[in-house]
Parts: sequence; structure tokens; C-alpha cells
Amino acid sequence: MPRLTISLTGSTHRALKEAAARQQRSMGSIIEESLALRGLQTYDTAREIVARARAHTRLKDEEATAVAVKETRLHREER
Repeated sequence: MPRLTISLTGSTHRALKEAAARQQRSMGSIIEESLALRGLQTYDTAREIVARARAHTRLKDEEATAVAVKETRLHREER
């Protein structure tokens, strides 16, 4: 698994460390979950979601985009 070094303020680091201890999880798992909840996805995954949305509809671009947003939100909830 790749590693990453980030800089946090002292209070943010302390809060993250405390949350990890309370939840009996790693700080990394909390960060990963937070990024997923913010919608961070690979480009290929995002393209796949849009393709799935378009395949199920015969909508104009604006409507297809709205469906893609909905699909993205559903995908986020699955995690």
C-alpha cells in the first residue's frame, strides 16, 4: 500500500488521533473514509458511473448529468 506524509495542525492531528482511539481504527482508515465521503474517486470510476447513468436513459446532457450526480451519491452511500 502506498504511503503519504501530510502536515496537519496540532489540534487537527490530536483530534484525528483521539477519534481513531475512540473508534479503535487507524488514522489512515478515518482519512480514507473522509476522502470517499467527499467524493474522491479515480477518473475511471467516475467515467464508469457516468456511462452507467447514460446507458439507462435517453436524456439530454443536462438530464444525464443530474442522473450521474444521483448515481455518484448512491455509490458514496454504499461505502
